[in-house]
Amino acid sequence: MKKSYRIEVDCANCARKMEEAASATEGVKEAVVNFMLLKMNVTFEDGADPKEVMQRVRANCKRVEDDCEIYL
Repeated sequence: MKKSYRIEVDCANCARKMEEAASATEGVKEAVVNFMLLKMNVTFEDGADPKEVMQRVRANCKRVEDDCEIYL
């Protein structure tokens, strides 16, 4: 399953950090952040609950960039 989320981030480097943190989250097959569009596209692993996974993604992203936001 693939979903798109609106994000808020200040710079391209921060967006890269968010992408890396999201990609490393359990339940995420792939995460791609588009800084220009302020979007994160997430492909979930089979059987993963997107709501649960995105809570972990948000927490992981906040660890690397505390002023970022993912609108779930």
